[in-house]
Amino acid sequence: MISHKNDAALAELAAGLEAWSTQAQWTPARVFTRFLPLKNHERVSPILRSGDASLPITTVVTEAGIRYGLDFGTGYSHGLFLDQRANRAMLKTLRPKRLLNTFAYTCSFSVVAALTGAETLSVDLSRKSLDRGKQNLALNGITAAGHRFINDDALDLLPKLGHRGERFDAIILDPPTFSRGNNGRLWQVEQHFEDLMLAALEVAGPTCAILLSTNCTKLNPTVLERQARGCAKIKRRTTEYTRTAGEVDFPPGHGASTLWMMVR
Repeated sequence: MISHKNDAALAELAAGLEAWSTQAQWTPARVFTRFLPLKNHERVSPILRSGDASLPITTVVTEAGIRYGLDFGTGYSHGLFLDQRANRAMLKTLRPKRLLNTFAYTCSFSVVAALTGAETLSVDLSRKSLDRGKQNLALNGITAAGHRFINDDALDLLPKLGHRGERFDAIILDPPTFSRGNNGRLWQVEQHFEDLMLAALEVAGPTCAILLSTNCTKLNPTVLERQARGCAKIKRRTTEYTRTAGEVDFPPGHGASTLWMMVR
């Protein structure tokens, strides 16, 4: 999938892909292009640039032995964010017993945790995304037992989980930069991420690994750590912080800013 904002960028990216493919002696089965407009109403479906047009628009990819479904017809939400590879690998090494995956999208973190034996709770406002998450679990031979999916606003649900006494030893916080929650409530990550951290700490177990992740360029890992330390102080929790190595195919300043908050 080549994402571009103008024709010049498309030409440069396509040439780069062709040069790299020649050097690597590898030919992609299909290449799609996707225009990234400034306004949502200008979005268009991805276009097949090369490959067999008779093949279905959906496919399955494998990362570190785990299978994920992709749907190129959905544009921005094709199913898997590559800049989270290192964090998925990190979660696998943590081997949590109970995972809370907020803003779960297609539940890739839930799949990873489930394969290590964890119970999972996946939360998202999009029922369609959660349905795709269920399909991802099924792709990996994971039965439904021990895995819950809740179609709700994470900020509304977290206090309810806390009142019920639910606790988790791994929590994924990867919210969008902007969105509308329940009752049309505006979410802006710059203003509200600390509210989310505070709510997550209420359901964090005695030891808990919390992934903080955002695509907002103003919230780099240093800012995230400062916010997290402030929230941990309010909740009187001891914390340490770990950063995963950057991905070589994401230049500095590209991809999500992420940080693991280790609660003790």
